[in-house]
Amino acid sequence: MASRLALTLALAGLALAVAAVLATVAGADAITPEAGPTKNAVDTDTLYKIIFYTGLAVVALVWGVLFYSLFRFRARRWRTAPQIFGNASLELGWTLGASAIVVAIAIVTFIMLDGIKNPQRSGPSALAAARSQNAVLDQPPPSGGSKPLHVTVSGQQYIWRYQYPNGAVSFQQMVVPKDTTVLLDIKANDVAHSWWIPKLGPKADAIPGYTNHTWFKATATGTFAGQCAEFCGSGHAVMSAKVTVVEPSEYTSWVDTQKKLVQQAQQEVLKQRKQIQSQG
Repeated sequence: MASRLALTLALAGLALAVAAVLATVAGADAITPEAGPTKNAVDTDTLYKIIFYTGLAVVALVWGVLFYSLFRFRARRWRTAPQIFGNASLELGWTLGASAIVVAIAIVTFIMLDGIKNPQRSGPSALAAARSQNAVLDQPPPSGGSKPLHVTVSGQQYIWRYQYPNGAVSFQQMVVPKDTTVLLDIKANDVAHSWWIPKLGPKADAIPGYTNHTWFKATATGTFAGQCAEFCGSGHAVMSAKVTVVEPSEYTSWVDTQKKLVQQAQQEVLKQRKQIQSQG
């Protein structure tokens, strides 16, 4: 009897230790989404943790009842373990309890889903052209006045291309202004890819012949790394992505530089074509 009790207590202690470790790991974003300086990333992380801790509580409750029952109703030398066949009240109770948990999770999810999917307004320190303007997905931007920053993301083995509405183009690294709503149109030029910057929240597949939409608004400057999250070929591992968030004034200077580089590249191409034609 003593050995059985010791084994039961040891298993219960192990279960509690595992639960504590999982809770600590989840809090460190090791198995939960990373939360960076964007509201939709924070909301996604919060929703994930609500569901995770709810599930952890349910597991702890089930295990607790299990180990309690093993100990409380175990067989002893002077008695036989009672045989219990059905308990309508208990069965109804856990059915209603489980249903209530599912309904509560669904309600919380739908409440938070709006803020995750639908873009916010750009903030007061945003790029002037996008300040305090409504942003929408799956619809053309509002006519008249200024508009949010709209960037087209194109995936191709094994590189990302970013096209800006002001004529700037960049590869691998996207540069955006702080506190500005950025709408992304995500496409693929060859096979399926997936654009994902964990700390900024959005993750969207890039599918040939189809345009996906997502958004983010970073409230702090910095560089945030990401990776193609859809196996796309032998070079998939090197298809990285990067977003650098800068002050609006720095972004404007960067755009001017990129546009000059694009013009220089176009002029060089024209020059080479003329040389080829003259030689032909």
